[in-house]
Order: sequence, then structure tokens, then C-alpha cells
Amino acid sequence: MSQPVQPPNQPQQPYGGQPVEGNPYAGGPGQPAAPTGNPYGQQTPGDPTGNPYGQQAPGDPTGNPFAGQQPGQGTPFGGGAPFTPAPPARNNILLGVAVALGVAILAGILYGAIAGSIEREVGYAAVGVGFLVGFASSKVGGSHPAVIGAAAVLSIGAVYLGQLVGISMVLSDLAQIPLSEVIGDHFDTVTEAWSQEADFMTYLFLALGAVAAVGGAKKAG
Repeated sequence: MSQPVQPPNQPQQPYGGQPVEGNPYAGGPGQPAAPTGNPYGQQTPGDPTGNPYGQQAPGDPTGNPFAGQQPGQGTPFGGGAPFTPAPPARNNILLGVAVALGVAILAGILYGAIAGSIEREVGYAAVGVGFLVGFASSKVGGSHPAVIGAAAVLSIGAVYLGQLVGISMVLSDLAQIPLSEVIGDHFDTVTEAWSQEADFMTYLFLALGAVAAVGGAKKAG
């Protein structure tokens, strides 16, 4: 007679316990529990948000490590706002007057050279002399009334100097003597000739120089 075959042994659990809710790694009794929560270990002490950078930033409940920085503080990479240099000072009255004097002398000589070469005065040249003097002085010394007034007065002197230079050039050609000798030895003759030849246009050119100086100063300011 044949004996009934015994059923095979049931497979044993690999870890000696029953699986917990389908977790193949969950241990049975006596086995460690599966890790949960923060994968980096315990929370930082005193930080309920789990900020991985350590302490909570001052004044920031969210744990932002860069929060709480006040405007005007240095950046986290070092250095604050770039330094802005102060604008250069322009209200130097004495320097403005000195520039007006220098430009008046140079412009007056140039004006006289033009007038002497063509043996006549040009109104546009007188305006140009005054404009240059006023613009240069105000560009350096600012729009102070003293600078503008000095530029206007020196512009009149520049136009007058140009007229004397022009007369000296004409007398030099007529007398066939050097220009330096006319200016150095016969300057009284030059001024006397200016007085005799002065008319309405002569004084008008002087006034145009002063008005142009004021306009140039305002343009520069």
C-alpha cells in the first residue's frame, strides 16, 4: 500500500517575522525600525524648520540663511556699495576770474590780428571774443555773479585790446616800421589814433563783447 505524500515544508520568513504592511525591509520583533523623516539625521537643535544650514537666520521664521540682512550692509561675498566720488567743485571765483583774464588777452590779440589784416573790424569777431571769455570763466569758476561780471568787463578790455592791436598793425604798415616798435615806442600814438577813429560802431563792438560774455557764461552754467 502506498503512503500519502507529505506536503513540503512551508517557506520560512527570511528575517524571522511577518512583513509589516508590505514593507519587505520592516523587521519583526527585535529588528530595528525603518528610517523615516529627515534623511540627514536629527534636526538641528533649536531649528523647528529643519534648516540644513544650522541656526535659524535672525528675524526669519522660514529658516532662510540669507534673510535678516538690512539694506546698506555688506554683501555675503564681501564689500558694500561701490564708492561714488564727489563731483568736482566749480564755484572757484578766483580761478574763474584768472581764466577770464587769460582768455581775454589771447582772444583780444587774435581779434586785433584779424582786424589789422583786413583793416576793418568785424562785429561777429567781437561777439566771439566775449563769448569765449564768458564761457571759459564760467566753466571753471561757476555761475557766480562775480565771475560773470568779471567776464563782461574783461571782454570789453579784450575787444579794446584787439582794436589797439589792429591800429598798431595799420600804423606799422604805413610807417614801414616793426610792429613791436610801434607798440613799444609809439603806444601813445596808437591810443591817440584810436580816440580819433572811434565812432558809434567802435563802442557798439565793445558792448557786444560784454553781452556775449554774459551769454557765454550762462551757456556754460
